[in-house]
Amino acid sequence: MLVSMRRSESESSPADESAVDYDHDAVVPVDPQKSRWERSWPTVACGAGLFSDGYLNGVIGQVNTILKQLYGTAYTSSPAQSNVTAITFAGTVIGQLFFGYVSDHYSRKWALMASTILLIIFAALSAGSYGAGGSLGGMLAALTAWRFLLGIGIGGEYPAGSVACAESMGELKSGHRNRWFIMFTNVQIDAGTILSSLIPMILVLICTEDHLRLVWRLSLGLGVIPPLSLLYLRAKLDEPEEFKKESMKNTSTPWLLVLRFYWLRLSVVSLIWFVYDFSAYSFSIYSTQWISVILGDDTSLWKSFGWGTLVNAFYLPGAIAGAFISDWIGPRRALYTFVFLQGCVGFLMAGLYGVLDKPTNIAGFVVIYGIFLSLGEAGPGDNIGLVASKTSATAIRGQYYAVAAASGKLGAFVGTYVFPIIQKNAPGGAESTRGGQDPFFVSSSLCLSSAALAYFMLPHIGQDTITTEDIKFREYLEAKGWDTRQMGSKEYQAGSSSSVDVMRNKKAVEPEEQV
Repeated sequence: MLVSMRRSESESSPADESAVDYDHDAVVPVDPQKSRWERSWPTVACGAGLFSDGYLNGVIGQVNTILKQLYGTAYTSSPAQSNVTAITFAGTVIGQLFFGYVSDHYSRKWALMASTILLIIFAALSAGSYGAGGSLGGMLAALTAWRFLLGIGIGGEYPAGSVACAESMGELKSGHRNRWFIMFTNVQIDAGTILSSLIPMILVLICTEDHLRLVWRLSLGLGVIPPLSLLYLRAKLDEPEEFKKESMKNTSTPWLLVLRFYWLRLSVVSLIWFVYDFSAYSFSIYSTQWISVILGDDTSLWKSFGWGTLVNAFYLPGAIAGAFISDWIGPRRALYTFVFLQGCVGFLMAGLYGVLDKPTNIAGFVVIYGIFLSLGEAGPGDNIGLVASKTSATAIRGQYYAVAAASGKLGAFVGTYVFPIIQKNAPGGAESTRGGQDPFFVSSSLCLSSAALAYFMLPHIGQDTITTEDIKFREYLEAKGWDTRQMGSKEYQAGSSSSVDVMRNKKAVEPEEQV
């Protein structure tokens, strides 16, 4: 059975000519014997692990608030306050780059399994952090170390999980593929982020504020459940067919040719991801603190977490709506449209901050701030991973995606350090009106810059861009004299002939048939 591909966008990018003119009328073979679940579960198993990223990165904001309440200046005046919240990003960058290489040169499946096991082990160890002799410094040092190693496991989910998720979409119905990818990548991150504030709120209500040590440890320990629930499904995975046919695991990668072909596109994708994560993760981590400042010191902790949950809930409508919009108008157009609108709302938020930062206006703050976050999810949140996974060839997709995603986490890492500095150096200090306004001014300016980059520099991306990108890359390599018969697994190499011609023949258009 063959499914005809429809054009999902009409525009093309004025830049990066090698990236445009995709064949949007391509066809993809679909096994008629497979049920919808059989075609879908690899996408679910590969992508849903990013729930752990949302939960484990988000929950540290609530844990940070609890640690401040428990230990006061002994915690806030130590480097641990910044390290505990930010060190995971450093580990994530290392994990992304390492597993990006492993997933391209060895195995998508086993890179994914390794990252899953790391998540399980170090989420549990984080919850059990303990200092020698019960010392606070030792406990915080242990927590910092476990969070760093946890970050390496989170990093593996990006190049191994998201890339395999994108490569598994070929068996899904044309016109629906982008939403499936987004539902099991970015929507999972957002769902994890919502629970990262909801679960601590519930635990505070159950345990009361007299047992906050139990609350923060349980909040971290429950992060073991999501990766553990995926372990069985992931053990059943096979390598994606695209990876079997197009990988360079059995030959040397022609890096000079790769860089010549992809350097501009990768730079643009990386910069957009850096800007998005700079704002998104920093706002996520510090939103609870802002709400606590607005509500005042006398507000109970569970109420502060509850308002944080409501704020985080605004991520989900934007992410879910954006998943469908990405199929309807295309990832590039969705990205630049919504990130532009996010910048506009951010400037509005900054202008009204003097009114909104009052306890009586907390609902207005949450709604406008929530719209700001929701637009970010519908734009770069949903689409930047999709763009990164579709704008490179399968042979180097893991490393390409890893570099782009690592740039994002570098932005998140920088943002978590820069935001407190921006607030501290604002006229009047961090708790003044300017201390709240300035992060929104900075973030909104960066949003508008991202919109311009996406509009002028990103290529057009269709439903079948992964397959057509592989053909374009093979054509480029062959034009430069590189023998593409070296690509693929040993089984594919044994039956390989003139690769580009064969691949084009396999994409011959046949009458459309619905799945």
